[in-house]
Amino acid sequence: MKKNNSIIGRNEECERLSRCLRSNSAQLVVVYGRRRVGKTYLINEFFENTFAFKLTGVYGQKRKEQLQNFTAELNRRSEKKYTIPKDWIEAFNYLREYMDGLDANNKQVVFLDELPWLDGKKSGFLSAFEYFWNDYASTKHNFIFVLCGSATSWMDEKITKNKGGLFNRQTCRLYLEPFCLHEVEEFLTSKEIYWSKYEIAECYMIMGGIPYYLNLLDSEESLHQNIDRLFFKKKGELWDEFEHLYNTLFTNSEYYVAVVEALSEKKGGLTRGEICDRVGISKGGDISKILKNLSLSGFVVVCDFYGRKKKESLYQLSDYFTLFYFKYIRGHYGKDEHFWSNSVDNASRKAWEGLTFERICKDHIKQIKSKLGISGVLSEEASWFVKSDDEKCITGAQIDLLIDRRDHVVSLCEMKYSLSEFDIDKAYDANLRNKISTFTKVTSCKKTIQLVMITTFGVKRNKYSGLVGTQVLLDDLFCE
Repeated sequence: MKKNNSIIGRNEECERLSRCLRSNSAQLVVVYGRRRVGKTYLINEFFENTFAFKLTGVYGQKRKEQLQNFTAELNRRSEKKYTIPKDWIEAFNYLREYMDGLDANNKQVVFLDELPWLDGKKSGFLSAFEYFWNDYASTKHNFIFVLCGSATSWMDEKITKNKGGLFNRQTCRLYLEPFCLHEVEEFLTSKEIYWSKYEIAECYMIMGGIPYYLNLLDSEESLHQNIDRLFFKKKGELWDEFEHLYNTLFTNSEYYVAVVEALSEKKGGLTRGEICDRVGISKGGDISKILKNLSLSGFVVVCDFYGRKKKESLYQLSDYFTLFYFKYIRGHYGKDEHFWSNSVDNASRKAWEGLTFERICKDHIKQIKSKLGISGVLSEEASWFVKSDDEKCITGAQIDLLIDRRDHVVSLCEMKYSLSEFDIDKAYDANLRNKISTFTKVTSCKKTIQLVMITTFGVKRNKYSGLVGTQVLLDDLFCE
């Protein structure tokens, strides 16, 4: 099957699904990723909404209501009319009977969406499905079962790392990432939205590469008008998205919200211990589970310290929408329906743009390495800082992104977001030189140090720009 032209990006995922279609054995496909990232859309479009059976779990419903939905869907497709089963074991027996009557010479695709919501407390869903798959479905060469869910932590624990009946059973596992800048531009073009790369980058700072949010943009409005309508207008489409997002993904969501709120207040990130102290959570298993689930769901990333042990890693809030919520929506919603348009020249907003641009750069390491000509070179990305120490004659310095390369080069990346060429003055030149000398002295790094400036429109040539060895522009971050 060729890739559907309506699918933006997802080339690798579509190729994997195509291989499943070509396979001569039963396929168990697991699709997971952040809520709103486009999992359901991908499966619906790739298979052209042609399923032997499809069931979508409903948030908060009990087993009885889920089984009613199952029966209604089965009766829409089957000539035989089934009564509501007493449990999931009987439900899958019905499904087995129905699928036995389908054409064995054609691929039969079953799509179970929002799987975690089907597996409510004491529902018995997962164990019933395990038996159904191992005893029956896995023996049918023409069956493709697609399991999909937004509760990434549940999908990871119960399906991909299942230690029971589904252990090592999945034949294809797809984790959907948000769109990169290039894919966002392609998506907007498909909606006849033609913005500059600078405007798209600003949009990315707010929505990230989340297709659901991007699809709400109106081509007849400017970027600022769209943001005002979606986020700051009373009862706008995304006014209550934050609560809905976290409540539907995590049990005891208030603890998760407390953690991401603490991280939102510290741009450089927090260690595990610092998070516990700020939130008031014990340093035991609870915080480990919360951080793991937030990481699996794409809300938090781990940023390593250069030259330090992994246990000293920093946790950083990486979800653009969550960052935007804590910075602007929570305190300004409903007060000014034109807040975003009216704050275009606000100094605080300029500072936020600069910090968020750093996040964009960290999410586009692939494109940065391509521009540097080191796509095939193994590397590790990290941050580094040191406090001032008069006794050791050390001036404090901070590097938010460095690329430690296997070709014996360390690229120190400086990221600056501006409306025009970035102008290096005497003070900033001194700051750059201090960073390089301090880093070399403190770390005893023997590798070649390369200064990389990542800016929107380049560095203006003047008497202080000679230190810059390599430049990466905003346009370069839009490469495939």
